[in-house]
Amino acid sequence: MKPVNDVIGGLGTTIFTVMSALSVEHGAINLGQGFPDEDGPADVREAAARAAIEGPNQYPPMMGLPALRQAVAAHNRRFYGLDVDWQSQVLVTSGATEALTASLLALLRPGDEAVLIEPVYDSYLPIVQLAGAAARMVRLRSPDSAAAEWSLPEADLRAAFGPKTKLLVMNSPMNPTGKVFSDAELALIAELAIQHDAYVVCDEVYEHLVFSGGRHVPLMTLPGMAARTIRIGSAGKTFSLTGWKVGYLTGAADLIGAVARAHQFITFTTPPSLQAAVAHGLGKEDAYFAGLAAAMERKRDRLVAGLREVGFDVLPSQGTYFANVDFRPLWNEGTDVEFAMKLVREARVGSIPVSAFYPEDPPTHLVRFCFCKQDAVLDEAIARLRAFAGKNG
Repeated sequence: MKPVNDVIGGLGTTIFTVMSALSVEHGAINLGQGFPDEDGPADVREAAARAAIEGPNQYPPMMGLPALRQAVAAHNRRFYGLDVDWQSQVLVTSGATEALTASLLALLRPGDEAVLIEPVYDSYLPIVQLAGAAARMVRLRSPDSAAAEWSLPEADLRAAFGPKTKLLVMNSPMNPTGKVFSDAELALIAELAIQHDAYVVCDEVYEHLVFSGGRHVPLMTLPGMAARTIRIGSAGKTFSLTGWKVGYLTGAADLIGAVARAHQFITFTTPPSLQAAVAHGLGKEDAYFAGLAAAMERKRDRLVAGLREVGFDVLPSQGTYFANVDFRPLWNEGTDVEFAMKLVREARVGSIPVSAFYPEDPPTHLVRFCFCKQDAVLDEAIARLRAFAGKNG
């Protein structure tokens, strides 16, 4: 029998799967994997149910239902002033991960280089490698390295670009850090993309989860970037319906056309009832989107206050579902993986070791907690962590 391809063979079970399984095994509260424990808006779910009953339930257009593509185009205009043609510049996919996969497989070829920013979401590097391209890693400066926020080092980013650079993948608001890239950082990325004639694939699934009065700025809105940017959104994050796996891309017509040719051989299409419901959801009133961020910010503040009370050093989180902590004030006898294992078994609280987001030479003193849970769940998690700290203090 021929050996399995080295790239596929090298892909093990993700830390998310491992920690979720351990959470179940130990009866732990799972603050590791990033999904809400409450379903999204009732009217959006009802729209899906009606569409499934009334039909049709056969293959929708490969590019996506016209109603959803029109809604995505309207959403771009409404929130960011982007005018796009829904017929040629919008594509619907089966989740944001499929959108990323189709984008990277469409744009990358063997010999190309892709710039990735660490800590990097776990799917980016394997997809780049599956496309036969090489990754150039740029590491954010963490808040414990003489910086108040996670920051993008300009010299390192400039050095990562070269004659083989085909694209950069960016994630803002960023998982796992909770970072929202600043205007200056966005301008730097745009400058380098234009200078090196590179594309940028923008994972913006947390676009409506920016806190403290901040705002999400799509890179596509910057001068010169509309022709070289793919913008990816997610109904899962925007409507707290992660199991639906409905993603959508916006970009120049030639880019979307290339991605669509990859998409047609991955999933081809997405359930029409879910597409119809997401189209309904994207038309919801402004108060819904503002309320989503405000509610999640309250959950962040609730968890962060509890974590600090327990004794963790909590790093800043400007958006997303996630807060990262330095656990060394409580325990300094091993790595983040060892601490996460200890926590799930002894405190019965699940987390994610942040080293999982670094391919090489990772920091080993941080774990990530997820706060998109009911208040009672967050409070119980803090109570368990407090008891754990008391026993290990």
